Amino acid sequence: MLYLPWNRPSRDSWRHGAGHARVPVFVAMLAAVALIVLAGCGSSKPAYCTARTNLEKSIKGLTSLSLASGVVGLTSQLTTIKNDATALVSAAQSDFPTQSSAVKSSVDTLDSAVKALPSSPSAGQIAAVAGDAASVVSSVGSFVDATKSKCS
Repeated sequence: MLYLPWNRPSRDSWRHGAGHARVPVFVAMLAAVALIVLAGCGSSKPAYCTARTNLEKSIKGLTSLSLASGVVGLTSQLTTIKNDATALVSAAQSDFPTQSSAVKSSVDTLDSAVKALPSSPSAGQIAAVAGDAASVVSSVGSFVDATKSKCS
């Protein structure tokens, strides 16, 4: 322990063991810090695994939309999907460039299709958006398959 002039024990405290009471507390604190540091390093899953899970959940949120939520509800859910897809692509681009690019491309296409929808879309317009949504599901499914061994 480093003793500075203002916290240096007196000669008598060394002889009588007063300074040694601090040693177990110091060792316990050091051990606690070491455990916290090791716990942070112990995660063996890459960051894109969490991003993947978040994106899967946000895509499943599309199925909970009702007709009453309309284009506004779809746009809102798409914002969540875009944010989660961006996080996934950022985390996985170097390890899975092909799958990451496919996810980004399909989400961008869906985003463009939803932005082009009028407030009261026709059945044909909804069908086109549904096809783009299916492409997102497919590209995310391919990413999940490619990362299965790393994220299990």
